[in-house]
Amino acid sequence: MRILRLASRGSLAALALFAAGLVGASLSADARKASPAEPSKSPWLDFTMETIDGKRVPLSRYRGKVVLIVNVASKCGLTPQYKGLQALYEKYRKQGLVILGFPANDFASQEPGTNQEIKQFCSTNYGVTFPMFAKIVVKGEGQHPLYRRLTSKETNPRFGGEIEWNFTKFLIGRDGEIAGRFGPRTEPLDPSVTAAIEQLLKAKA
Repeated sequence: MRILRLASRGSLAALALFAAGLVGASLSADARKASPAEPSKSPWLDFTMETIDGKRVPLSRYRGKVVLIVNVASKCGLTPQYKGLQALYEKYRKQGLVILGFPANDFASQEPGTNQEIKQFCSTNYGVTFPMFAKIVVKGEGQHPLYRRLTSKETNPRFGGEIEWNFTKFLIGRDGEIAGRFGPRTEPLDPSVTAAIEQLLKAKA
């Protein structure tokens, strides 16, 4: 009987150790779940945006590409830059460039139309085929979080700062880092822009 009792105590001890192992494993799994996710390599693309056609699209689909983000307008003296942006897109898109156009009515009310009116304007006058998105606010009250992140000196110390006017351009490399910012009057086909794009296209994602 004593042998049986010892064996019973041994079994209980083994069961206790086994249970403790299961609990430990469970705690480890829970700890892994609770641990913060790794920071995104491209926080500028951590947004889901509405396209000009009203569809929800995650910008993360463009990770690994060279991305040019531009706030655009239809009734601006710089509106003809649409032609240069489209030419830039056609020249480099097969190599990995994508241009993202964000209409905004924040400067002298130069983008007053509806999304469908903007789409029609861009298609009819400039043959735009690069991705266009619904109107957003890029400066001041109601600023979209995407542009808040792009312009904040805390999140973008090198190229942050308020948007000066329509057709400000942010260039993002395949690695997700912002590689440049070009002012409104810098034409899309300016050598400084094309040289920067070509350099980034050569890099691996």
